[in-house]
Amino acid sequence: MTREEIRLAESNTRKKHWKRWGPYLSERAWGSVREDYSPDGTAWEFFPHDHARSRAYRWNEDGLAGVCDRRQFICFALALWNERDPILKERLFGLTSNEGNHGEDVKEYYFYLDNTPTHSYMKYLYKYPQTEFPYAQLIENNRTRSNTSQNSSYLIRACSMGTVILMSSSNTLKPMLRTS
Repeated sequence: MTREEIRLAESNTRKKHWKRWGPYLSERAWGSVREDYSPDGTAWEFFPHDHARSRAYRWNEDGLAGVCDRRQFICFALALWNERDPILKERLFGLTSNEGNHGEDVKEYYFYLDNTPTHSYMKYLYKYPQTEFPYAQLIENNRTRSNTSQNSSYLIRACSMGTVILMSSSNTLKPMLRTS
């Protein structure tokens, strides 16, 4: 048996609790129906991304590359700062239905690269630009698009001279923010 098969057997017989901790933390809990306390059932407008950093969740938590116990009593996640953003990067940025042209949409790139079934090994990749993240530009760009327009999913690259290039799915490059 491999080491992972031994860990799985120990977990199945409850000899060791290998699955007590794992990547059970959501990438995005803001704006979800579980956190909707709006008087008229508009979860997206009631709890947008901008409120997420200063409000407590009642039913769950979120975070970048988060790890927690299976009941989410204790949660750990990354908090990043590139010394240019006005806020700490603690959760994925996305748009609400009214901010985006195709409903709720996360505007970042992250990848779960590898994970064993017992979570004894996990590998995650998050692409964080080293220039200021274009929060306002993404909201404004998507507000001008209709539901029939092509979705503006962006690839964010930090380029020389401090320029963030946003590449839309139509492969047109647009310099949106200059920080140098």
